[in-house]
Amino acid sequence: MTPPSRPSAILDARRHDATTGAPSFTLRHRLKRAAFGFAWLVLARWTPPAMRGWRNLLLRLFGAKLHPTANIYASTSIWYPPNLVMGPYATIGPRVVCYCMEMITIGERAVVSQGAHLCTGSHEIDDDSFQLFALPIEISKEAWIAADAFVGPGVRIGEGAVLGARGVTVKDLDAWTVYAGNPARALRKRGKLAHAEIRN
Repeated sequence: MTPPSRPSAILDARRHDATTGAPSFTLRHRLKRAAFGFAWLVLARWTPPAMRGWRNLLLRLFGAKLHPTANIYASTSIWYPPNLVMGPYATIGPRVVCYCMEMITIGERAVVSQGAHLCTGSHEIDDDSFQLFALPIEISKEAWIAADAFVGPGVRIGEGAVLGARGVTVKDLDAWTVYAGNPARALRKRGKLAHAEIRN
C-alpha cells in the first residue's frame, strides 16, 4: 500500500525522530502556530459567545477562511488557522479540538458540538520511523458532529449526516444517515429519507 502523502511542513521522521524529542514540523510552521496560540489566548479565549465577529476576525488575520456568519466558541482549540474553512452559519462549539494539520472544511449550517475532536493527523504504524502524516476532513452542509465525538484523518461526513455523541469514525459517513458507537455504525436515515422509509 502506498503511504499517505504528508504536507510539506511535516518533517521526514527518518531524519527528525520525534520519539527522541525532535520536532515534527518546520521551525517556520511552529513559530506561526506559537504566534496564533498567544494571540488567541490574550485576545479571544476570554471572550463571551456574542463576540463571534471578533474571534472570526482574529482567525482570518491568521489565515482561516471563514464566512462572516460562521461561529467559533472561545474555548475551541484551533491548531493551525490556515487549514480551516467554514461556510455560512457553520458552528464549532465549546471545547472542540480542531487538530487541523491538514484542511478541515465545515459546510453551511454544519455543527460540531462541544468536546468533539476533529483529527487530521496520524502516524504510519508499519513504518519503522513512525512517520507523521495528515489527511483532510470534510464535514458537508447540515451535518452534525455531536458532543465528544471523534472524526479521524481523511474522513468525509456526507450532507446532513449525524455522528452521535461520543461516536468514533475513521471512515466516510453517508449523507442523511445517523451513526453512533465506536466504531460508528449506521442506525437509520435522517429527515426526508427517514420519512420516505416509514411510508414504504
